[in-house]
Amino acid sequence: MPGTVVTAELLSCSYREGMVLEDISFQVQRGDYVGIVGPNGSGKSTLIKALLGLVTINTGKAALFDISLSDFRDWCKVGYLPQSLHLVNPVFPATVHETVGLGLLSLKKFPKRLNRADNDKISKLLYELGSSEIEHKLIGELSGGQLQRALLARAIINDPELLVLDEPTAALDPETRERFYAMIADINRTRAVTILLVTHDSGAIGEHASKMLYLDKTVLFYGSFDEFCHSPEMSSLFGEHSQHLMCHRH
Repeated sequence: MPGTVVTAELLSCSYREGMVLEDISFQVQRGDYVGIVGPNGSGKSTLIKALLGLVTINTGKAALFDISLSDFRDWCKVGYLPQSLHLVNPVFPATVHETVGLGLLSLKKFPKRLNRADNDKISKLLYELGSSEIEHKLIGELSGGQLQRALLARAIINDPELLVLDEPTAALDPETRERFYAMIADINRTRAVTILLVTHDSGAIGEHASKMLYLDKTVLFYGSFDEFCHSPEMSSLFGEHSQHLMCHRH
């Protein structure tokens, strides 16, 4: 089903130290998988937080599902995986099943309780993500890759139409990182979920994402990875050697 999921128009954000994002304009269509890349300090995390209403937009505007961000209330359509490995309390006495279930509880009226269908849905999702073996483990017992899969399950248990992930692979080893990227690509393809994924890994994300947004406080490139790899403008900007490294053509 066609439609625009994310819109930014001349969006700018600033902190006390100065401008972080300036004149950001782009659109994300339903079914897109957009990798947001750029150097450290380029404003990648600020951009997605602005699109989710978590930081103030100074000028310009944003919209989700063609509804102005200031009027948007249908947050069950959005799944968000922040840079969470640093936020999870390792001694919090909850199992993976219970943690994923928190996503379902957010939609329920009081009394907020999970029923048999909810528990079956949690088990089925963990199975689909290859995580059945950790379902009854405590959060504090998980490896980095297992924890990211658990938090991903929590983010998608409500069947969101848009999934936003902020540096989800930063703490993962290369093999686990590649499996995680493939898992997100499968969610995009099989569940028709639109993806925004922030990463510093331009080359790896290019193998999975349908589009790439290269950011350095403003949008330097937005298009398909193939267009990026064959763009003379990007060659001029990065140098051919760096561009070839990002495109795995060295």
